[in-house]
Amino acid sequence: MSDSLTEFHVSPGGALCGRIRVPGDKSISHRSIMLGSLADGVTRVSGFLQGEDSLATLGAFRAMGVEIEGPHDGRVVIHGVGRKGLKAPAQPLDLGNSGTSMRLLAGLLAGQGLDLVLTGDASLSGRPMRRVTAPLAQMGARVEATDAGTAPLHIRPVEALHGIDFALPVASAQVKSCVLLAGLYADGETCVTEPAPTRDHTERMLQGFGYEVRREGNRICLRGGGRLRACDIDVPADISSAAFFLVGASIAPGSDLLLEHVGMNPTRDGVINILRLMGADIEVSNERSMGGEPVADLRVRHAALHGIHIPEDQVPLAIDEFPALFVAAACAEGETVLTGAEELRVKESDRIQAMADGLQALGVDARPTPDGMTIQGGALRGGEVDSHGDHRIAMSFAMAALRADGDIRIRDCANVNTSFPDFGRLAGEAGLHIVTENG
Repeated sequence: MSDSLTEFHVSPGGALCGRIRVPGDKSISHRSIMLGSLADGVTRVSGFLQGEDSLATLGAFRAMGVEIEGPHDGRVVIHGVGRKGLKAPAQPLDLGNSGTSMRLLAGLLAGQGLDLVLTGDASLSGRPMRRVTAPLAQMGARVEATDAGTAPLHIRPVEALHGIDFALPVASAQVKSCVLLAGLYADGETCVTEPAPTRDHTERMLQGFGYEVRREGNRICLRGGGRLRACDIDVPADISSAAFFLVGASIAPGSDLLLEHVGMNPTRDGVINILRLMGADIEVSNERSMGGEPVADLRVRHAALHGIHIPEDQVPLAIDEFPALFVAAACAEGETVLTGAEELRVKESDRIQAMADGLQALGVDARPTPDGMTIQGGALRGGEVDSHGDHRIAMSFAMAALRADGDIRIRDCANVNTSFPDFGRLAGEAGLHIVTENG
């Protein structure tokens, strides 16, 4: 893990210009390793995100006996062991800060007949896991958490899992994916019903590996016992990482930035929809499909933003992008109101409280609520903020300096490496006045 004393020191002003490609999509990178490992044959991945979270997934499958070459410049070659070919690791699987790894692996490993333990860092060990252990128990799995319902998770071998028909209590792609991946090993059919659309990378990639997935409205079903066939995967640039630059270029006068090869999955495009509602100038071009995932180039130019009531149907489509969107709201004219986003309180940090505290430190009228925030746009001053070890908080406040009247110092930025290694260099080349200071 990177040095926890890493800080960003960002000077005010500047504009974002030129053309950049942000790192590969984290969600798709995770799933490429998981499904490639369980497939028959050799899967080749390009554009793989070499961040700490997806490397944690890669390391876990190596520890379970999968031969994986790379990553070298985003290229990974996975020699699949088949659906039942994983071996029990010699040690607990340390998944670092990655909630996606832990929740999806809990499902994928529940029916493998292996005895193993999933662990993580202090942040991950405080995040709720009953949301996955409860439906897995309904399927006959034995996944034991702490008394508080947190990691470490001890997965015990069971004879067999059985399919269930599960209604998600809250919209969550991680819980949906956990149940569906467990369903690969269950007798009969497993179905998940969503209360609102969530990212569908798992379903798309299963189909890319030749596994039949059936969708009927908001209900997704698959039958256990099928076979995954190796394929080639080109991971698009992560729209969650592009979001910081979409916001930065929107708020900084003189900006004109082209973001290349960005994943445009319709369950992930809420950040574009919300920014456009606020008046952003975002142009989509060169639309194409890569391995079942829509991809496009995004040109974003400075525009005068205005406050809005964020539509609740957009919340699940932008759940990871709200730290950046809060910065856009702080730079917009008028009031922005977010509701229906209580999920933000159980991410890598309590993102509602962490962003409210940081915005207030920069002179912004930001009022947190149990499920969102009300932000009155206005002038940003310089100051010091704490990212609480949350990569998205750190990068969002870095972009805020584009409109601040003084330097912004952001503490505890090491975890930016979980999703966006080299953020400081790429942002600096685009025009952000950023210096990374270690220890």
